Amino acid sequence: MTERTVSEPLDEATWLEREARYLRRVDAFLAPHRDRAQRGEAHPVWDFLFSYYSLRPRLLRRWHPGYGVALDGPAADRFLDRPGYDRVGASVAVTRDHLRSRIDTVAFVADLLRATASRPARLNCFGLHEWAMVYHSSDVRHGQVPLRLGGAGTDTVVESIPLRCSHFDAYRFFTAPAVPRNAEVLSRSRQVASEQPGCVHANMDLYKWCYKLGPLVGSELLMDCLDLAADARALDMQASPYDLTDYGIGPIRIEDAAGRTEYVRRQRVVADRATPLRVALLDRCDALLEASDRDC
Repeated sequence: MTERTVSEPLDEATWLEREARYLRRVDAFLAPHRDRAQRGEAHPVWDFLFSYYSLRPRLLRRWHPGYGVALDGPAADRFLDRPGYDRVGASVAVTRDHLRSRIDTVAFVADLLRATASRPARLNCFGLHEWAMVYHSSDVRHGQVPLRLGGAGTDTVVESIPLRCSHFDAYRFFTAPAVPRNAEVLSRSRQVASEQPGCVHANMDLYKWCYKLGPLVGSELLMDCLDLAADARALDMQASPYDLTDYGIGPIRIEDAAGRTEYVRRQRVVADRATPLRVALLDRCDALLEASDRDC
């Protein structure tokens, strides 16, 4: 990394306060998860944020200022033990070499976010992807949680409402009988061509793309996207076929017209919240791509 890639270094007091503020926010978010883990309790809704989404709590607690921001003071030396950091003059920062090593991922994320943002939001899937994952199957994904309508009732709902999933990472878990019922055939190779900004899972995945880019992205944006992912996950599971009342989570009955109306209302709120986060992450990716080209 050359000096021209780094902004004015943050003095130690300033960045330590930013780090402390971030850790308070993270620890408040993690507290219920940690309490359950200490008791050995699984949770069918919230564990997803730490299993499917693979960033572990100890890594979530690592604050990163983002590429191009240098940290002054002796306390910054501990960042030298983290991947991607090195000295830049008297300061510590994420290196240009690390940016270059991740540039293909940056470019993919930028392409995906740009394509997604370019499309109108579609709000007519009604969360049926979770139903399609258990359609005509005795293998229930959340084995400790019963189906609200039973197997036959769940199958009837899938057969009465068109499947319009646009997110490959939900579609790939459909049962074999559910796959041909979807409005379009999805694939990993067509992910950039198919994702759209109304999709609850595409909006949840903003969190994934932040942590996939690691220290190149500031941790405050990561946490903003995790907060959104948690609310989107709640909506996702409320609209699912599972009976979660034992966990204090009431259903959105998408098998009824009123339930579908409520789902669309909530889906729109998630999509509206995701829009500025998608823009912020895309802007960050574009800045990283520009920095990589400029510093070659």
